[in-house]
Amino acid sequence: MATIVLATFGSLGDLHPKIALGLELKGRGHKVTIAAMEYYREKIGMIGLGFAPMAPHLDPNDRDMAAEMMDAKKGTEAILRDIIMPSLHQMYIDLTAAVDGADMLISGEIVYAVRSVVEKTGIQWVSTSLAPGAIMSDYDPFVPPLAPWYDKLHGWPAWFHNSFFALMRWTIRDWYEPYKKFRRELGLSEDHDPIFSGRFSELLHLMLFSKVIGAPQPDWTKSFVQPGFCFYDGQNDDGKMPPELSTFLDAGEPPIVFTLGSAAVLDPRNFFEQSAAAAKKLGRRAVLLYGSYSEPPKGLTAEIVGFEYAPYSLVFPRAACIVHQGGVGTTAQVLRAGVPQLFMPYGHDQPDNAARCRRLGVAEIISRDDYGPEKAAELLTKLLSIKTYAERAAEVGAVVRSEGGVQVAANEIEAVL
Repeated sequence: MATIVLATFGSLGDLHPKIALGLELKGRGHKVTIAAMEYYREKIGMIGLGFAPMAPHLDPNDRDMAAEMMDAKKGTEAILRDIIMPSLHQMYIDLTAAVDGADMLISGEIVYAVRSVVEKTGIQWVSTSLAPGAIMSDYDPFVPPLAPWYDKLHGWPAWFHNSFFALMRWTIRDWYEPYKKFRRELGLSEDHDPIFSGRFSELLHLMLFSKVIGAPQPDWTKSFVQPGFCFYDGQNDDGKMPPELSTFLDAGEPPIVFTLGSAAVLDPRNFFEQSAAAAKKLGRRAVLLYGSYSEPPKGLTAEIVGFEYAPYSLVFPRAACIVHQGGVGTTAQVLRAGVPQLFMPYGHDQPDNAARCRRLGVAEIISRDDYGPEKAAELLTKLLSIKTYAERAAEVGAVVRSEGGVQVAANEIEAVL
């Protein structure tokens, strides 16, 4: 039996894959602790995994902060410069305490103190990525939130994308100063890039996403292994299926499901009211999953119902189509369900996930500013009436369901151990 620490920062889309992996490793006899922000202590305790607090600690009820973090123009900068970089010292202290006596540290994307902890403690380190865009491959380029048009250049040669990403790195060069100072104070070399080239463990880097949206590329390194998605949606803690929703699903044709995941839902604007209007315009049954931080949206009827939460794995396979923000956790669940999807991306990896699914032939995209009853109804009509969307989604779903991501990932981790 090994003692393993999984470190993650972010929304449920970041936490849930680590929980899935933690539960699998625990089931194999290992002692597992998740290091995360304090807000998740109770949730993690409910599923029987160990918990260690790791800065930064955010307040999910802070709507202004949520809106800033999800902003397409400034969201990534706000998270990295205003939240992660100022928390590096405390993150390092917390992680060092969490791995005391542990055999392995498995980290998520923006746990930027991890390399320093590894260098200081010598602990075995496995890194992970949840979305293909995070790899920044020159052969399968990322679509930036500020440049959704970049998807049109996807087929351009690798040298072009390499030059574009080099320019992008140059424009954010001043973001690194707090990290360099942090490293110097620890007596470590400041010549390390936690945002791009230095994020991957040379021992093992797990690509926790399906090959359907991100296949292996020539610039992937030898430590990269692709198990596939790791699924968890709260059913082992407080994520229960509302009985009324089960009754609704049994009572008629598959509905359209509207959701904004676990982070974008904190800044919904009037998405749910407009979605209810779009469903009414189409004469379709609908489910609105509006989150626990909001009141039930206007426009609900006997055929257009709303709930705070429901496990995606139990709802999405019974839907006709899913409308969502494009977070990789939600995207993965829709792909596994094998139904068409309409993306309304905010920022971060969401425009890239949306572009990949559109290229797959399973999705369409609408901008947040363009989203309204008329345009949403128009695109939903297209997704629901053209059979190739559903046929392709079913094919993709079969591939995703066959990959066994969490089991393969655990096998790779045990091979290292």
